[in-house]
Amino acid sequence: MCGICGERRFDGAPADLDAIQRMMGELSRRGPDHGGSYSDGALAFGHRRLSIIDLSVRSNQPLVDAGLGLALVFNGTIYNYRTLRRELQGLGYRFFSAGDSEVILKAWHAWGTGCVERLHGMFAFALWDANQGVLFLARDRFGIKPLYWSEQGARLRFASSPQALLAAGGVDTAIDPVALHHLFTLHAVVPAPRTILRGVRKLAPGHWLRLDAEGGRTEQAYWGLSASRPRPTRTETEWLEAIHDALRHAVKIRSEVADVPVGVLLSGGLDSSLLVALLAEAGVSDLRTFSVGFEDTPEEAGSEFRYSDLVATRYETRHQRFLVPNDQVLGRLPEAIDAMAEPMFGQDAVAFYLLAEQVSREIKVVQSGQGADEVFGGYFWYPRMWAERSGSRLERFRKYYFDRDHDEYLALVTEPYAGADYTASLIAERLEALDAGDFMEAVLRLDVTTLIVDDPVKRVDNMTMAWGLEARVPFLDHQLVELANGCPVELKLREGGKYPLKALARGLLPDAVIDRPKGYFPMPALKYVRGPFLELMRDVLASRASRERGIYRQGYLDQLLAAPDLHHTRIQGNKLWHLALLELWLQRHVDAVAE
Repeated sequence: MCGICGERRFDGAPADLDAIQRMMGELSRRGPDHGGSYSDGALAFGHRRLSIIDLSVRSNQPLVDAGLGLALVFNGTIYNYRTLRRELQGLGYRFFSAGDSEVILKAWHAWGTGCVERLHGMFAFALWDANQGVLFLARDRFGIKPLYWSEQGARLRFASSPQALLAAGGVDTAIDPVALHHLFTLHAVVPAPRTILRGVRKLAPGHWLRLDAEGGRTEQAYWGLSASRPRPTRTETEWLEAIHDALRHAVKIRSEVADVPVGVLLSGGLDSSLLVALLAEAGVSDLRTFSVGFEDTPEEAGSEFRYSDLVATRYETRHQRFLVPNDQVLGRLPEAIDAMAEPMFGQDAVAFYLLAEQVSREIKVVQSGQGADEVFGGYFWYPRMWAERSGSRLERFRKYYFDRDHDEYLALVTEPYAGADYTASLIAERLEALDAGDFMEAVLRLDVTTLIVDDPVKRVDNMTMAWGLEARVPFLDHQLVELANGCPVELKLREGGKYPLKALARGLLPDAVIDRPKGYFPMPALKYVRGPFLELMRDVLASRASRERGIYRQGYLDQLLAAPDLHHTRIQGNKLWHLALLELWLQRHVDAVAE
């Protein structure tokens, strides 16, 4: 895990090395173990390293192979790097390091753009081929690792976060009205290539971008998930056995491919608890597990310790619980927002931030349960969508997922930000795609390939890497996802969803953990907004910066402020928190840079 950045000029001028240093400064928390830079005339790279594999200086980056004329900056982990290394050695390549980064260099030289299809892992990287004058950027299949870019005239910059690009300067920080519509409709999801800032874009998951010496570019998808692919003919028992085997393998390789210990973020829900059980099944001993909890409200418990304790006790893990009082949550909220690459509405973003701080003091790598709900149909709105028989695919999806319909969005924003129903057009197009299969297959495909990328996956990366903690997500192993993609929807959604995981967990986990309502890292104070939290949001939305920005209509704000607990989205987000969060994010990132 690391932070990467770089600049490529196409007008013959040298790259701005001061800008590289500013970007590296913004990325230092992602990689506290080493910082390095590289320049080759119009090209410059910067890198911040978190040492996980091959802890020696030989794997420090930027990684340069002078003999091949190649340089690399890489963020992520390649789980099959040892297999690829042996294959490349068989082709005559010699290695000077023992890590996974150098495998990418040699793989590019051997296979060109086809190298990314051979990588099994999570990654974002930039590779400079000096012989061809080519800059090659690539991102993993599910966007687990971030890759942003900006372009000003004859210069392109890239980085692991928008904040690094802002630090470099010259970025158009005007709000993208299409992205704003997505933000307030899709629970803060802004699909690639857009971000909330007009001058910052991101590479789509499962894509690569090739820039030649003259600035010509080619962008291409190297992987996709078709919901209409022919299903293997399997019995229910065979499906459960296949899923168990694939998940066991995904968990095992994410434990073994590291030169440091690997723990688990244990929420007490089925997904993270199952990771603990499978690691124990694989023979991992002395496992470290970590849980976080918050204060209760009358409507909702703030911790799930009673469930995580059951799992920790059963498997005799070295378990640590962290209870965070509300006054600390309020005081640390600005820090968590500082760690957000883009605005994030999910209340568990703050929970992950505070948990990661504590965990990073004990360990460098953890496994996390993100992705299980999307891959195996675990959210409460899936059965409702499936049962809905009237309306188009868009109407069936929107009824149970959109945070706001277009009419409410127009009541929320002022005239400069009003426009067409951009989100409906995007979602309709993706749900109606020719290879989308039936409706629920299309929904799950949309969730896995689009919605998850810019919501839970992004939160986990940002909040753990803010503390130099690597989070691995075995439920998003692409081989497991491809397998689950063929599993019948009715099997996934049985018993309220995630039936295959519940079935394989029987006997491995206490029934109380399997049969409980869906769990997550709860933070009731950001769902039921009262007291100091309400005052904070009221002050932010009444601030001079917010008024001068002029995004929100006052009538809509007054309606939310009058009864903040009565205005929740269809998937139970607090609408007032959404508005306050965006404004806080803009003040702390965009306004701060402008000053």
